[in-house]
Amino acid sequence: DWSSDVCIIELGGTVGDIESMPFIEALRQFQFRVGSDNFCLIHVSLVPVVGAVGEQKTKPTQHSVQALRSAGLSPHMLACRSQAPLEQSVMDKLALFCHVTPDCILNLCDVSNIWHVPLVMQEQGGHLAIMRQLKLDFRKLELDSWAYRANKWDTVTEPVKIAIVGKYTGLGDSYLSVTKALMHSAISADRKLDIVWVEAGLLEDNTLADDPPGHAEAWAKVHNVDGILVPGGFGERGTEGKILAAKYARENQVPFLGICLGMQAAVIEYARSVLGMKNAHSTEMVPDCAEPAVIFMPEGSTTHMGGTMRLGSRRTIFQTQDCKAAKLYNSLPFIDERHRHRYEVNPDIVDRLEEAGCVFVGKDETNRRMEILELCDHPFFLATQYHPEYKSRPGRPSPPFMGLVLAASGQLDQYLTSDAISMRVNAPGGFLQSPLKALKGLTKKE
Repeated sequence: DWSSDVCIIELGGTVGDIESMPFIEALRQFQFRVGSDNFCLIHVSLVPVVGAVGEQKTKPTQHSVQALRSAGLSPHMLACRSQAPLEQSVMDKLALFCHVTPDCILNLCDVSNIWHVPLVMQEQGGHLAIMRQLKLDFRKLELDSWAYRANKWDTVTEPVKIAIVGKYTGLGDSYLSVTKALMHSAISADRKLDIVWVEAGLLEDNTLADDPPGHAEAWAKVHNVDGILVPGGFGERGTEGKILAAKYARENQVPFLGICLGMQAAVIEYARSVLGMKNAHSTEMVPDCAEPAVIFMPEGSTTHMGGTMRLGSRRTIFQTQDCKAAKLYNSLPFIDERHRHRYEVNPDIVDRLEEAGCVFVGKDETNRRMEILELCDHPFFLATQYHPEYKSRPGRPSPPFMGLVLAASGQLDQYLTSDAISMRVNAPGGFLQSPLKALKGLTKKE
């Protein structure tokens, strides 16, 4: 059991936008409710460079601070984004006209990777200013492992190419949790992550007639990657493309990870191709489906809007320890992961699927809801009903994502040995900067 010292609240958008005004007012009232010693407001602003002379302009920051103060919020600190480090005269000017002390201005200039940002903030004493404002006891920050990770991201060179076959690939932020989870795993696996975006709809057969070049390009991407990830989503668009991606990964022994709808697509594909259920589908896309492989959850409501999803942390119990998923989770008997879905695998066809080799190695506490899928005769074909990306952290990558990256880079077998599992379990604080390198070092000593 532990409790946090500080709660971070991010209020996005731009000061003055009508959409953010209710939240700004909420923060204005909140600062008085908790007291000045329990409230530290850090305003993030851009310092652009205008003109051929390259002068760094402070006016946008001055005006945004003025607008913020007129709304009843006065920043304690400024976090100034810039392309290059700010000149001292610029920082002095910001301090003078934005009503903050010079030591409360953080210059967050462009760095080689995002992992360096906390180190830049520490170098400028940002943590000291925050602790001073919140009246916290001063303490040394333990960022050695973070610095190791930041430098490692810059130095790894061997690539691993992962295709994300999704519906919303036009906006990468739609899958931000997924891409971050892949980053966490890639850096732990000593690989340079190369994400290949594939629009699921372009893989479908009907696209061949409408957009032959797009269809060919999408499939060329799929054929040229080390692993395939099919993330979650809602609605019919692109679903057949996700099913085809799962089929390609299964038939060609390509490492595969399906999440939520990605797992449902894998089940539908297996039911069609292996069980011979030619009309298998999800009742989400085909409500009157004759052979439903995925159904609406019985406890859900199709008439009430809002609050109808199965949300939050739910328990998954491993049905066997002799599976890749359990070993990735360090041979735990059960796990708690976060969910976000309305549809589930049809329990009436589970026995037929498992007899054909599609095994559900993780189920919920009722034993009726399928949570983790594995294929017996595949190097790595894993799918989860839950969203493992939600609990992935730097230095503590999500096990399913770690499995995908390791399988795609040819390192999975070593990671799943009993020695490797024991090393991860017994590591101080449960953290290993590079479990693979540590295991190799252990092997050399023996």
